[in-house]
Amino acid sequence: MSFGIDDLPVRDELRGKSPYGAPQLDVPVRLNTNENPYPLPDALVERIAERVREAARDLNRYPDRDAVALRTALAGYLTDTGAHEVSLANVWAANGSNEVIQQLLQTFGGPGRTALGFEPSYSMHSLIARSTGTGWISGPRDDDFTIDVAAAEAAIAAHRPDVVFITTPNNPTGTAVPRETVLALYEAAQAAKPSMVVLDEAYVEFSHGASLLPLLEGRPHLVVSRTMSKAFGAAGLRLGYLAAHPAVVDAVQLVRLPYHLSAVTQATALAALEHTDTLLGYVEQLKSERDRLVTELRTLGYDVVESDANFVQFGRFDGAAGSHAAWQRILDRGVLVRDNGIPGWLRVSAGTPQENDAFLDAVRELKKEEHSA
Repeated sequence: MSFGIDDLPVRDELRGKSPYGAPQLDVPVRLNTNENPYPLPDALVERIAERVREAARDLNRYPDRDAVALRTALAGYLTDTGAHEVSLANVWAANGSNEVIQQLLQTFGGPGRTALGFEPSYSMHSLIARSTGTGWISGPRDDDFTIDVAAAEAAIAAHRPDVVFITTPNNPTGTAVPRETVLALYEAAQAAKPSMVVLDEAYVEFSHGASLLPLLEGRPHLVVSRTMSKAFGAAGLRLGYLAAHPAVVDAVQLVRLPYHLSAVTQATALAALEHTDTLLGYVEQLKSERDRLVTELRTLGYDVVESDANFVQFGRFDGAAGSHAAWQRILDRGVLVRDNGIPGWLRVSAGTPQENDAFLDAVRELKKEEHSA
C-alpha cells in the first residue's frame, strides 16, 4: 500500500495545494523566472570571494544576529535611490523577500486574522498567508489588470483585513500602481481596523517611475518590501529586505529565527552593494530590452500589458488551453516562457538581446502558424 501526503496529518488549509515553482527545463533560452540574465562582473565576483574569505575565518562563531553592517548599507542604498532618508532602525533583512513576507505575516497575521491581495498578483502572498494560518482574501482587479480604487476600498471595508498587499510593479502583469491609489488604499485600511499595508516593490528598479518609499513618512502601518534577486542580479543569494517605521522592525524580530542570516550571506550582500552603480547599469539595459519586447510584440499583433518590471505579459490566446498550447510551441523552439495560469496570457522575462531575439523569432513563427491554420 502506498503512503502519501494525504495520509499525513497535514493542516486542512494546506491539503490539495501545490508548492510554488516554475518549470526548470534544460533549454537554450530560459525567460520564465524574471532572473537578471547578466552574470555578475568579475570585479564583484572577486570582491565577494574576499569578503567571504574574511567571514570564513569566524564561521565557528554565530553571525551578527542583527546584521547591523548589512542593514546600514541597505539603508544607504535606499536613501541614495529612493528620494527618502532611512536609517538602520528602518530596515530589516532576511533570506529573500519571501522570508520578509513570512515574518510580516507571522507577526501581523496568523490564526483568526486575514490578509487581502489584488489578484492576479504574486502567488507567494497567498501561499505564505495560508502557511502561517492567515486567512486569504482575493481582492478585485479590472480586466486591464489595474486596481479600481472604489472596488478595492469596498473590499477592504467589507473584509477588514489585518494585512493588505499591494504589488507595484505587479507580478505577473507588470503594471505599476499609482501613488494616489496606494494612498487611497492605505487610508481605507486604516479606517477599517487599522491594518498593515505591505507595498511589494520587488521590481521597482525596472519601473518607468519612482519608488513609493517616500510614502513611509508619517505612515507607521506601511511597509515597503524589496529584494536583491532582480536588480542586483543575485537570485542565488536569497536576500530580501524591508523599510518601515522602527516599531515594525522591532516587531518582526519577535518571530525571526536566531541568527537567521548567515555570515556568508551578509558578506556577499555587502560586496554586491559596493557595486551598485555597475549593477544598476545592467538594469538600464534590461529596461531598454523590456521596452523593445513590448514594441515588437505589439507590432506582431499581440496584446501587451504595460510593463514597469523586467518582464512582459502578452496574449491574447484562446483561453487557458490556447495559452498553454502557445507556451508549448514556443518551448518547441528552444525558448522557455511562463504560463502562470492566467487564461489567454503568457509572460516573458527580458533577457539579453540575443535571448530576446530568439524569443521574438519563436513568436513570429507562432504568428505564421496561426495565419496559415
